[in-house]
Amino acid sequence: MGYDSLRQEWGIAVATNNICVGNSTIYIAPGTGAIAVIAETEPAYALNGLQQLRQGYSMAEAIHFTREKDPEAHYRQAGGVDANGNAYAFTGQALQYWKGKAGHRTGKYYVVMGNQLADSVLSAMASAFEQTSGTLAERLLKSLIAGQQAGGQINGKQSAALTVKGTRNEWYNQIDLRVDNAADPFKELQQLLSWHYGRIRLNQAIFQLKKGNMAAGEKLLQQGIHLTAGWNGIYGKIALAWLLAGKEAEAAAIIRQALLENPQWKENLPAFYCLYHRPEIRAVTDTCTYSEKDWNSAVHILSETGRHTAAISLARQTLKKYPSSSATWYQAAYATCKAGDQKTTRHYLQKALELDPENTEALALLGSLK
Repeated sequence: MGYDSLRQEWGIAVATNNICVGNSTIYIAPGTGAIAVIAETEPAYALNGLQQLRQGYSMAEAIHFTREKDPEAHYRQAGGVDANGNAYAFTGQALQYWKGKAGHRTGKYYVVMGNQLADSVLSAMASAFEQTSGTLAERLLKSLIAGQQAGGQINGKQSAALTVKGTRNEWYNQIDLRVDNAADPFKELQQLLSWHYGRIRLNQAIFQLKKGNMAAGEKLLQQGIHLTAGWNGIYGKIALAWLLAGKEAEAAAIIRQALLENPQWKENLPAFYCLYHRPEIRAVTDTCTYSEKDWNSAVHILSETGRHTAAISLARQTLKKYPSSSATWYQAAYATCKAGDQKTTRHYLQKALELDPENTEALALLGSLK
């Protein structure tokens, strides 16, 4: 368990030789604290403990509130960090009779604990957390991996989990990653965290590229590509970023790679109709099968990548095919809005709302117009 005072985040990383470890051991309330319960788990320690913390009790008092009423407390391990990073943990007395080592350590803003461990696991985990830089999630995972490299649980590994929550409640610092059953849960958890940060880099790249900051955007894009290696589902975002960078060949290449790895990725092809003029994309595209939604996605990406004339032209063609579709009128409005034509945008939005007064996208866009 750990606390990041700068980012106002609380987190827990855990692994065991059983399935689904993240389901019953991790409890975090941003601004209040984080509590983990392991060995013979009992959720009441965390649920009651967080409530006690909200009432102003210390972490030790919060955990002992349940411990004093628990006839099997000697089989538990519980620990946590409070709203200010103050740490406390206890290890049930009976755990010393289990094979391997059982115990805990506390330090500034963290707790490490475990049972059935090799001799140096806790010291390795504590050292890794103290000496590692980076985000709280990275430090927690490196601590967990250090414990495994020091011998881990002596009877094996099967699942792992990492959760971090912050008071800012931004999606990028609300991390909940779980590997419920795997031969190497540490490796898979590391990959999930890399993908999480890779997606952030790609979003940052797209933001910078849309602003015209090409050098910064491409640097972030390359970082994102590296971190998301092997994640087929993210290739569409990578292709969009390459288009924003003005590099159609790279966008086409990642699309081809996506199709080779996963033939069902073809469902995403209509969005990249802007590349239809390229032979390698035309060879795998059948526009005769495009649906209304496919054409609208094509219009959307044309608009997003600054191809405004092409977007408006295709939107008008699509309107001729689907004149009774609120979604298509909205997409045409989006295209003209991106091109700076608010008068036509209002007209298209009025048509969209006549067909569907509850079209939330149309209502939102209309509300954003000056």
